[in-house]
Amino acid sequence: MLNKLFDLNGKVAIITGSSKGIGQNIAYAMAKQGAKVVLSSRNHDALDHLRQQFEHESLLAYSKVCHVGVEEELKELVEYTLDTCGRVDIVVNNAATNPKYCSLEDADLGLFDKMIQVNLKGPFTLSNFVFPYFKAQNSGNIINISSVEGIKPSKGLGLYSINKAALIALTRSQALEWGKYNIRSNAILPGLVKTKFSEVMWNDAKLATQWMGNIPLKRIATPEELMGLGIFLASDASSYCTGQCFVADGGYLVS
Repeated sequence: MLNKLFDLNGKVAIITGSSKGIGQNIAYAMAKQGAKVVLSSRNHDALDHLRQQFEHESLLAYSKVCHVGVEEELKELVEYTLDTCGRVDIVVNNAATNPKYCSLEDADLGLFDKMIQVNLKGPFTLSNFVFPYFKAQNSGNIINISSVEGIKPSKGLGLYSINKAALIALTRSQALEWGKYNIRSNAILPGLVKTKFSEVMWNDAKLATQWMGNIPLKRIATPEELMGLGIFLASDASSYCTGQCFVADGGYLVS
């Protein structure tokens, strides 16, 4: 019975930003648990290579190039998933733009608009596109990848913190409004994870030292350490969880 709690056989998952980092690892974990995964990012070559790696392990994987900041491409992603897999059960809104260090007063409005378009409007739009199908089948699961920055902003990361805080609010609003259709929405809030995405924070020795000083576990996470949370939230193991934030930060928030 315990094994069945984490079983994803028969499920279909869309994972944005899944050609690398956290998205790639969550996609791999879901595929290993039996799900059909639709890999998505802007990088065609990376997606094609990753899909072939999955297939080499006899995992069920498909790929579709998509820029989450472009509404039409999000619509095509959902249509592709339905055409190839026949259904959609899980959406992982992982794709996001890199954090940039700058003060709020020096922030470029163009950068602000870009971050809102990708980090917030993208998840909002993709979730709304899959909503009719979730509602019709009386089940659906949304996992939004936010950040501890959405709860505890750091100096110089104000724009990123604003975006991630809004994504938490979106998660809770989805849970509140769509729970009656058996649609769940939860958020994963990673701390500092060693990925290309967060390189600006861990590749600088001074910044990395500052971060480590605020992490009780005294180390930076690896993308693989988010796999367990992804499986938990995608599976029946979390069937009574919705509107919640699941933090994986090495203790950063309590430091």
